[in-house]
Amino acid sequence: MKKTSLNLVKTPRRRKKINGVFILSKPSGISSNQALQRVKRVFDAEKAGHTGSLDPMATGVLPICLGEATKFSQYLLNADKSYRATFSLGIKTDTGDSDGKIVSIEDTNGVDFGKLQHATEKFLGQIRQVPPMYSAIKRQGTPLYKLARQGIKVDREPRIVHIHKYQIERFIKKPIPELDVDIRCSKGTYIRALAEELGSILGCGAHVSRLDRYSVGPFDERDAISLGYLEKIEKTGNRELLESILCPVDAGIMSYPKVNLDAAQMSDLTNGQSVLLSQCFITGQEADIVRVFDENQNFMGVAQITGDNSIKPKRLIAK
Repeated sequence: MKKTSLNLVKTPRRRKKINGVFILSKPSGISSNQALQRVKRVFDAEKAGHTGSLDPMATGVLPICLGEATKFSQYLLNADKSYRATFSLGIKTDTGDSDGKIVSIEDTNGVDFGKLQHATEKFLGQIRQVPPMYSAIKRQGTPLYKLARQGIKVDREPRIVHIHKYQIERFIKKPIPELDVDIRCSKGTYIRALAEELGSILGCGAHVSRLDRYSVGPFDERDAISLGYLEKIEKTGNRELLESILCPVDAGIMSYPKVNLDAAQMSDLTNGQSVLLSQCFITGQEADIVRVFDENQNFMGVAQITGDNSIKPKRLIAK
């Protein structure tokens, strides 16, 4: 009797619909995407995205949005961030940090605390910053860091960023001159570029030898959980405990006003219609955002306030 072979098609395993924000304390030595994939695997989440990369050598707060929370990740990408960093003076690298190759070593004898203080004050407020070649910004679809690794250098347009705080915490001259700084800045600020620009002003070069991000928007290091602890919980098999460490979907946008809609209003908003609010919001502009909740106090998404005190849907979660 002739045997019949069967072509078995493996059905992809469906991941879980996990919704929320996980505040990761990223360790040094892995990329933000590698950290993201490990978190996604632990939660077995269908969808995940991080809110602003940290370099592999950097540590600190990396909010990771899971499921429906990814719809609001842009608000965290746009949030201010705070860093503690160590700048090593007199040594310039091709990447602007300690992961790169040394390209020059300069004398630092003339550098003192007074000169450092004067130089850092120049960065406070609104500045124009040229993104480094070793960055994820794309040129015709190719990340700049890939071009840099090929020895290709391209012109980059300066960007406007805002430095709210630039404080020197410590300065030592030996064996290698170093300063520890505390920086709070707007989105899109490159700390590596700040180090290089400071080194250029001082005439000796500089690079980042340590970088730790301790806050992103409303989240700080006290909220962050390590990968080791997360994976320890995973080994217990306690899904309830695992999901209990997630922040709510709207955790990153708690600063926005909250509006409650009844069933009819919620239905209109879900169908793309504007809804007139009974509560008056003083906004001063039409671009203001509110968090929308239904009559059962479930978060439903964000809406935009229009000039006539109505709201129109902007980003709603799927139910």
